[in-house]
Amino acid sequence: MEENLFEQRTDLGQLQQAVEELKAEIGKVIVGQETMIELLLAGILADGHILIEGVPGVAKTLTAKLLSRVISVGFSRIQFTPDLMPSDVIGTSVFNPRENNFEFKHGPIFSNIVLIDEINRAPAKTQSALFEVMEERQITVDGHTYHLRPPFMVVATQNPIEQEGTYHLPEAQLDRFLFKINVGYPTREQEFQVVSNHHLMKGDQRIGTVQPVLSADRIQHLRDQVRGLHIEEKLIQYITSIVGETREHKSIYLGASPRASIGVLNAAKAVAAMRGRDFVTPEDIVYVAPAVLRHRIVLTPEKEMEGASTDEVISEIIQRIEVPR
Repeated sequence: MEENLFEQRTDLGQLQQAVEELKAEIGKVIVGQETMIELLLAGILADGHILIEGVPGVAKTLTAKLLSRVISVGFSRIQFTPDLMPSDVIGTSVFNPRENNFEFKHGPIFSNIVLIDEINRAPAKTQSALFEVMEERQITVDGHTYHLRPPFMVVATQNPIEQEGTYHLPEAQLDRFLFKINVGYPTREQEFQVVSNHHLMKGDQRIGTVQPVLSADRIQHLRDQVRGLHIEEKLIQYITSIVGETREHKSIYLGASPRASIGVLNAAKAVAAMRGRDFVTPEDIVYVAPAVLRHRIVLTPEKEMEGASTDEVISEIIQRIEVPR
């Protein structure tokens, strides 16, 4: 009876409709990659930044650009390179001779959805320019603080194979990404569909057919709904047990922080809402945990030499911990 009352209080019809509309628009261009698209939408609803990793040519950048088409908010793109300076990202103060003072010229980070292409190509000095804005949605320059208008979301891409001319992202920065999404090659059938679509369109970009679905106000309304979802105390305990185990596991040199526990909570709420439920289940937690944790833990050198992956260790941890019923 109590659950029925809660269900009446939280109507997820609009949220589900918005998700289906977003998937339909993105599906006009992207073939397959269902997990990547679902996690991207969950990241929007959970108000988190997303890191997409994959080899060249698997539509990482195209998918991020599509987000800017389906959501009618500001969009900017920054191509990270070794010579990029922090001022190229956040902006710089320019002298105005008429007013006889300095004026701050906003950089490309002042937008709503910011695509950072090949984020691991810029050195630590430039990466540090993202620390404050990703965590606090504000930028401090010359003693002045500038607040960014919501929604604000960084979608970054990187290539895991090419090491020449790349830099390892600082752990403190990786921790600010809600998800790390690994994108693999499409199946043979999906690749056939991609090539067929390209042939039928005669090489034209299908991105022009995509229509906006969400406004900034509507995103904020949907996020408020997601935050209000119900989660039992024993499931919060389940989340903290999984994340806590990463700090004690013999194969892990650096475990996940409490920010990871909050990330799993928010992401699980978003996935539950997308699936039409106003309450979180253990399945939601298990589904999002690898994407939330894989970039926040560092394996021991011995485990890395064995060729083990972070996903394998995370899977082992999840299987070890008893699922609450």
